[in-house]
Amino acid sequence: MSYDSGATRSRLLDAAYAEFVERGLAGARVDRIASAASANKQAIYAYFGSKDALFDAVLDSRLRVLADLVPFTPHDLPAYTGALFDRLDADPGLVRLTQWKALERPGASEAELAAHLDKAQSLADARGITLEAGIDAMMFALAAAQSWNSTAGSIRNPVGDDEAARKARHRAAVIAAVAAAA
Repeated sequence: MSYDSGATRSRLLDAAYAEFVERGLAGARVDRIASAASANKQAIYAYFGSKDALFDAVLDSRLRVLADLVPFTPHDLPAYTGALFDRLDADPGLVRLTQWKALERPGASEAELAAHLDKAQSLADARGITLEAGIDAMMFALAAAQSWNSTAGSIRNPVGDDEAARKARHRAAVIAAVAAAA
């Protein structure tokens, strides 16, 4: 049986995602990641160089998948926000991962900055607004799309309504709010 470096790298990214979502960058341990990936610790350093670089690779990989699954629609920001809400609901770990990133490494990487500025510029061009207004609209839409998964269940559904029905009403409110703001 031959060694498949691509499969090992993929298993490491998946195991690291689970570890970073659960424990953040500071609490994550390369021993646990390697064990969960059925790889050795040296593979992490060989493929990624460091735990920090592995965190960056995990975040970059997950954000690229998100961008592929939810294409940006500058002419329909509310629909984009609704699709983003759905995708983040399907993968709540991504919101948690980005929260860990914001807490432990608050600066934006070059790739993150470029992605946000490209979307904001596309929105500005589509709406005939300034880049700054496009950035503000993107920040609002992103925060709205993340709101369900970044709020405690007892706050988002304090009376214990049917969870799916409550989530659907919140999704509709998110889309309406973004439409009103846009």
